[in-house]
Amino acid sequence: MLNLEHLSELLEKNRASVVARVKEFSIGGRKFNFNAIPSVMGVINLSTDSWYHESVCLTAESAVKRGKVLKAQGADIVDIGAESTLAHALRVNDVVQKSKLIPVIKGLRSENILVSVETYSPKVTRAALEAGANILNLTGSTGLSEIFKLVGSHDAAVIICLVHGKNVREVGDFNLSSDPVPMMKEYFSRKIEIAQRNGVKKIFLDPGLGFYYRNLQDSAVRVRHQMNVFLNTFRLRELGFPVCQALPHAFEFFQDEVRCAEPFFAFLAALGKTDLFRTHEVPRIKAVLDTLNVYQDK
Repeated sequence: MLNLEHLSELLEKNRASVVARVKEFSIGGRKFNFNAIPSVMGVINLSTDSWYHESVCLTAESAVKRGKVLKAQGADIVDIGAESTLAHALRVNDVVQKSKLIPVIKGLRSENILVSVETYSPKVTRAALEAGANILNLTGSTGLSEIFKLVGSHDAAVIICLVHGKNVREVGDFNLSSDPVPMMKEYFSRKIEIAQRNGVKKIFLDPGLGFYYRNLQDSAVRVRHQMNVFLNTFRLRELGFPVCQALPHAFEFFQDEVRCAEPFFAFLAALGKTDLFRTHEVPRIKAVLDTLNVYQDK
C-alpha cells in the first residue's frame, strides 16, 4: 500500500527536482501562473464512442452549454475532441471532425472560454486554430513540423502527449519500466526541440496516462504505473514546461463509484506538482485542489 515511507523515499532520491520551476505564459490573453496555482481543464466529448457519458454532447448547442457550465464550475480551459481514443471506437475522418468541432470552438470562444482541441490530424489542427482554438492537444507523433508551425503561427499552445506509435489510435506496447521518467524525459526533449524550432513557445507535457495500450490492460499493472507517474510529475518539470495530467478512471477498482476515481488520482497528481488537470469531473477536482490549498495557506 502507498504510504509515507514511499513518499519519503521518492523525495530523498529526487530532492533537487522538487524546486524545479516551469515556464509561465498567457493563453488567449489570460496569464497562467503555473508555479503557484494549478489549473483545471474540463472535457467535452463529441463522439458517442466516449464511455464517460457525462461528458458526451451530441450537438454544438449542448456542447457550448456544457462548456459554460464547466467554466462556472471552475474550469480554466475546455478540451474538445471528435474522435474517441478507445481501441474499439470508430475512426472519424477529417471532414466530419471539422464539421463537429468548428461550431463548438466558435461558440465557446464567443463566450470567452479558452478552448483546447484534441487531434493528431494536420488538417483538423489548421481548421481548429483558424476557428479560434487556443490550444492543440496533440495525440500523435507524426507530421510534427507541419503541426507545430501551425501552432506557432497562431501563437497557440500545444499539449505534447506521450504516444508510443503514430497516433493514439495506432499504438504499440507501452515502454513500461519501474522508473518511467528517464524514457519520458528523452521523448519530451526531442519533441520540445522540434516544437521550438518551428516557433512554438507555449508547451505542456502530458504522459498520456489515459490512452489504450494492450500491455497495460492488467488493472493492477496499469494503476500502479499511473500512480507512479503522478507522484513523479515534479521530475518531468525539470524540462522547464508545465505538466498536464489526464486523470484516469480505474473502473475495476471503483466500479459503481467510478466518478470518484478522478478525484483520487487528482490528489496524487497534486502531490506530484501537476500544473494542469484534465478531467471529466471539474467540480470534484476543483474541490480537491481547493482543500489541499487550505493546508498551504495555514
